[in-house]
Amino acid sequence: MEKEEFLEELNRNPIFEAVSSAAEDLGIQAYVVGGFVRDLILRRAGKDIDFVCVGSGIELAIATASKLGKHISVNTFKNFGTAQFVYDGYEYEFVGARRESYRSDSRKPIVEDGTLEEDQNRRDFTINAMALSLNKKDYGRLLDPFQGLEDIKRRLIRTPLDPETTFSDDPLRMMRAVRFASQLNFDIETETFEGLKAMAPRISIISQERITDELNKIILSPKPSYGFKLLYQVGLLEIIFPELVNLLGVETMDGKGHKDNFYHTLQVLDNTAVRSNDLWLRWAAILHDIAKPATKRFSPKVGWTFHGHEELGGRWVKGIFRKYKLPLDEKMRKVTTLVRLHLRPIALAKEGVSDSAVRRLLVEAGEYIEDLMILCRADITSKDANRVRRYLKNFDKVEELLKEIEEKDKLRNFQPVITGEMIMEVFGLGPSKEVGQIKTEVREAILDCRIENNMESAYPYLLEVGKKMGFVPVKDLQA
Repeated sequence: MEKEEFLEELNRNPIFEAVSSAAEDLGIQAYVVGGFVRDLILRRAGKDIDFVCVGSGIELAIATASKLGKHISVNTFKNFGTAQFVYDGYEYEFVGARRESYRSDSRKPIVEDGTLEEDQNRRDFTINAMALSLNKKDYGRLLDPFQGLEDIKRRLIRTPLDPETTFSDDPLRMMRAVRFASQLNFDIETETFEGLKAMAPRISIISQERITDELNKIILSPKPSYGFKLLYQVGLLEIIFPELVNLLGVETMDGKGHKDNFYHTLQVLDNTAVRSNDLWLRWAAILHDIAKPATKRFSPKVGWTFHGHEELGGRWVKGIFRKYKLPLDEKMRKVTTLVRLHLRPIALAKEGVSDSAVRRLLVEAGEYIEDLMILCRADITSKDANRVRRYLKNFDKVEELLKEIEEKDKLRNFQPVITGEMIMEVFGLGPSKEVGQIKTEVREAILDCRIENNMESAYPYLLEVGKKMGFVPVKDLQA
């Protein structure tokens, strides 16, 4: 981009003129830096803008806010010398230029006031070390000491200084290198790549929350497999996500092998990413075969089997979410449900579709049924084009029947009309396994279409089941 193009972009948003004017009033230099400059050149939209000044970032933020309007609330963080406010849908952060030095045994730097050049030196990558001047004398001039603009043209991720020093100082930068490569579809420059390999073990000093935050951004990139392959190649993945690396490799016995479940999983993840931006659906893609190594068996007759991997994988989800500091709420339950049920539609597509099987699937999947079908379609990674077409055609039939039965029976939030409380009241029972058995019998009869889900049909069946188990009614709910 030429200076005229930068000026045109800066003139679109009143914040830049406000910062420039405030800096002049304070007698300091100010610059817009980092991701905004990078994304401006890449023509990507962003809502976070960072400013650096040679002076007090807090004073500049307060002065800028006062020029924009009286009702802007400025959040200040005096310990870090930063300030932040939100205006017109954008989030702005202000900081004074800093220089940093590190002790060998710590990731936390000793921070001192510095020049713009010293501030740029501490940036993670050349593409993030560029700045645009907001000073009157050279407003809109690009300051690019490490040829970040050239690296954008070459589509390269490169550290400004020695890669090993950069990654040792802040090991999270290793995750960020892979994340930017994955998000932007950039290559990692050779020396930077070697630095990642050399420093990978140091990632262990970073908190799990920060690692997971970067991992989620990789998962949400347009083709997440690229990021995961990079993580594996530099030795980070086996440290931060060993369960996934356990899927790697093919074992052969009697001339029979199985597919490489690591690369299959990455293909399923990419297939899912084409269809959905939902982070938790993508996590389900990552974990759908996670229990295959634990369930792998060899049979001379049929070859390799992974019986029950979907159920075991579903049980593992909570532990994995806890370990990686992911939310243990409805998002986790969604992933658990999708992992546990991911073979069910495939089985229906193979064996033929029955109303009762579809009803059961609708009840168990509930609100996640559409996501389940996306995952199942993504799970077809066969290189046999005819086989893929056949499966997809069968999935179309399954989905048609799902829609028909859902419209007719409203099973998305299915609850049997006969509750446990009713069963205890009718037969004079307390909470017990027998109550659960009766409730299950009634539920199964409804799902099998043997009775309807209403009192007229279900209540007589309840009495019949109770009689077979030796229970005598003590109260008639229909009286």
